[in-house]
Amino acid sequence: MEILREKEGFIVSQRKFTLDMLNEFEVSHLPRVTSPLDPSSKLQADDGKPLHNPTVYRHLVGKLNYLTNTRPDLSFAVLTLSQYMQRPCLSHFNAALLVLKYLSSDPGQGILLSATPSFSVLAFCDADWASCKDSRRSVSGFFITLGGAPISWKSKKQVSISLSSAEAEYRSIRRVTAELTWLVRLLEDFSAPVTLPIPLHSDSKAAIHIARNPVFHERTKHVEIDCHFMRQQFLSGLITLSFVPSKEQLADVFTKPLSGVSHSEILNKLGVTRLPSNLRGDIGKKPHPNLVFMNPCSRIQKGSNDKEEEEFR
Repeated sequence: MEILREKEGFIVSQRKFTLDMLNEFEVSHLPRVTSPLDPSSKLQADDGKPLHNPTVYRHLVGKLNYLTNTRPDLSFAVLTLSQYMQRPCLSHFNAALLVLKYLSSDPGQGILLSATPSFSVLAFCDADWASCKDSRRSVSGFFITLGGAPISWKSKKQVSISLSSAEAEYRSIRRVTAELTWLVRLLEDFSAPVTLPIPLHSDSKAAIHIARNPVFHERTKHVEIDCHFMRQQFLSGLITLSFVPSKEQLADVFTKPLSGVSHSEILNKLGVTRLPSNLRGDIGKKPHPNLVFMNPCSRIQKGSNDKEEEEFR
């Protein structure tokens, strides 16, 4: 990883790792795109002819998964591609190449960790109901900032099938609440108490109403455990529930592929930023004096048989 100190804070990116990956898969000549996945394309299992060598696909997805440490915009794409590890098809590999074409447009993109001495936490969560064509399970996504800096994000398929969009959204709220509960305890251990309650933004009025309503009925009893946990944290003052319009929902990028314009607008609000222009060149150029390189995989020797296994998590 590369860490660049700026007056606003620190920019953490994986620029060299990204450039090495683009060179490895030789995609520099391909046209660039503005979104990691095509919004009009819906991938499915057994979608066409299987790849002759699936190891290449698994190797690529493993590298993309490692990039999500500093590229929250790749989370949903990696979630989608990871579902087809067992039997990847040509359509899946082409979708993975699309992610590489997206990365080639700005390989130095990273997250800005603000230097502002603030411990205010803000959370967004969203869900895409029954979006998986193979299992009809929903996808949850959340995004959390600390002092305006992104610190936690997740895109994950829900364990069970939701019977309504409100239920899918409610499960998403429950998931981010569990993450916030853990985060508050962690910061307290570091003697960095968080300002409570934490604003939690959802674009589902129905899910917010279920969380605030103490009465269970036939339509909600199947999610009663989630309701009890959510209400306990709500009443304890850990969170406040706020409605946010869908067009202002930052967690949208973690649940579905977006068009280039919508994708770029959300990235600007996520704290995902670009390195200064004097760092956007070839690897061989002289690095910025404030740029610090960190290689957590330095123990892996090039050519080792265990390289793919170590890099794929």
